[in-house]
Amino acid sequence: MKRTTFLLAFVFALLIASLATASGGLLLLAIPLILYLVFALLGLPDEIELEVSRLLDPERADPNEPVTVRVIVRNRGVDLSEVLIEDILPDGLILESGSPRSLVALPGGGEAVLEYVVSAPRGTYHFENVRIEIGDVLGLTRQADFLPAPGQLFVIPNVLRLKNISIRPLRTRVYTGSIPARVGGSGSEFFGVRNYQPGDSSRIINWRASARHEEIYSNEYQQERVADVGIVVDARKHSNLFAGDHSIFDHSVVAAAALADVFLSQGNRVGMLIQSSMLNWTFPSYGKIQRERIMRDLMHAHVGDNPALTGLHRLSFSMFPAESQIVLVSPLITDPLLADDLDALIQWRARGYQVLVVIPDPVSFELSLLPSSSESDLAGRVVYLERKVALRRLLHAGIHVVEWDVSKPFDQAVSPYLSRPFYTHPVGRIP
Repeated sequence: MKRTTFLLAFVFALLIASLATASGGLLLLAIPLILYLVFALLGLPDEIELEVSRLLDPERADPNEPVTVRVIVRNRGVDLSEVLIEDILPDGLILESGSPRSLVALPGGGEAVLEYVVSAPRGTYHFENVRIEIGDVLGLTRQADFLPAPGQLFVIPNVLRLKNISIRPLRTRVYTGSIPARVGGSGSEFFGVRNYQPGDSSRIINWRASARHEEIYSNEYQQERVADVGIVVDARKHSNLFAGDHSIFDHSVVAAAALADVFLSQGNRVGMLIQSSMLNWTFPSYGKIQRERIMRDLMHAHVGDNPALTGLHRLSFSMFPAESQIVLVSPLITDPLLADDLDALIQWRARGYQVLVVIPDPVSFELSLLPSSSESDLAGRVVYLERKVALRRLLHAGIHVVEWDVSKPFDQAVSPYLSRPFYTHPVGRIP
């Protein structure tokens, strides 16, 4: 409208000047401008009827996966000679190809499609409005408005499929699952021999023991049930940030998502605690709905700090059922600020919990950010030896420790170390 205002002021000045000087030339000069202005104003429609819709393909994506965004503008009114469509991108989206702006002519009853490709890191992104700017043929006047076109893009953590994780909590639940319950009954693993009871199948009769003792005996198998599993994700800033803004936390999220997925697929009751600037607790439950809850919380998880939540010893034991399985996903930095973390883990084990610690290896991660030199290699070797001595304390306390070199895929790197019983695993970096 600045052009219109300027043109009106100029025409008005010419008319005043022609009246003041009684000059017909100035009046003749103003007439084409007046006609130009009138034609432009008459060219604007009285009412603009536009409808905007949005399509995201896909609406749920993995981190940095290309997502196609389509904005469809339909004209339910008169012909529009010039329409500028500009989509407003949420913060954090990365434009991969195409453009979120397009200038088109839109006839009545027609439609225009704006298409471009974006990618994004883990999180939720809300699309709200599309800016529409309409101009006349002569480019003199323009009208702008924001039309709602809501949409949501969910970028969930990568879920790498693990085949099986062997855990042995002291207490199991009553439902049938895949975890040995240390109780005789129906199952697949031999547990013992008992006296024959009416109704026992002939398939479970131990004929050798029966012939030896002249009394009928039946085999008994170990029951397999589900268990309570609590996953603790370490999102403390001082244990996840290295070399400026580089963070190992995204690797912890990948590990936690894979662990939660396999535990839930085995039928276990799973809860999750994210320790950041506050405690984000996902109440334990089963099935696909619980999987969605956990993925949603991991999708929004971020690194934070809280002086009141400095160490693992700040966590309450009441969050986890007694004698259940606790899985900690943490870089487990063994510096003076976090020296009590190891003591907290040993205390968990002493209270009867089975503890599994999955460690995204901070040494190899930080070395990958530094220029290669003999000094950095020597420093990395020294830190690695210090960590190995510290982690051996956990092994002696009966805690299962698995380190993950984050340069390798999580499922391929840790599956051999998690699918077998704990006592076969040495402490140390995964080769």
